[in-house]
Amino acid sequence: MADWNDNQTRAGFGTSPGQTGEVGARTTFDAGLRKHMLSIYNYMASGVLLTGIVALMAARTGLAQTLNQGILGIVIMLSPLAIVFAMSFGRDRFSTTTLQAMFWGFAVLMGLSLSYIFLIYTGASIATTFFATSAAFAGLSLFGYTTQKDLSGWGSFLIMGVIGLIVASVINLFLQSSAFMYAISFIGVLIFAGLTAYDTQRLKQEYLAIQQIKMTNPAAAAAFPLGKMVVMGALSLYLDFINMFLFLLRFMGAARE
Repeated sequence: MADWNDNQTRAGFGTSPGQTGEVGARTTFDAGLRKHMLSIYNYMASGVLLTGIVALMAARTGLAQTLNQGILGIVIMLSPLAIVFAMSFGRDRFSTTTLQAMFWGFAVLMGLSLSYIFLIYTGASIATTFFATSAAFAGLSLFGYTTQKDLSGWGSFLIMGVIGLIVASVINLFLQSSAFMYAISFIGVLIFAGLTAYDTQRLKQEYLAIQQIKMTNPAAAAAFPLGKMVVMGALSLYLDFINMFLFLLRFMGAARE
């Protein structure tokens, strides 16, 4: 990922850097973009790894069974959602350090809330689904980064799809229809696959927009600290990955006997 090239800012072949210095500026620009995106992916991958470790440890120690009973389990399941809302709506009030701490806390709580999957599915099928999700995520994110197609129009449609998934899932709590569940899962995989590409391009474009502001109005650019952008970007991609993984697990997961 650190070696991806930004075609929109890459200097043309044979351009002389000595005339205006523009090539040097663009090269720095590209290096900054790659560094920024790599930071986002490092945070995101570390968060997913932390979640997996916590979930596995909770399952092996028996904590997962305890967490899936009573009010404590409900609190653990809802806590990550509360942190997501707090980070999303309070990012301007929180410092970068606070957002980082909230991200790691979120990853731990997600691990506790997802530990139940080790009680339902075999470890081998969970691992297979994880690697399949990782491969799909990498391909979709690479597409979002490199495509010249504007994906901004996907945003509203995909968000509406997420809301539809939530409503459909609530309805199925009462219907208990396995066919409906598989339909929801299939649509969920498609929606979060689209969000992976969309969010990747959005994060790239946000960085490019900030750099343009810095070139014209450095004082105004101070209102968009890159540290916060990295954490919030990692959170977005983390949610895309985890949701795609969970929906795929319903297809690929083998139940424990």
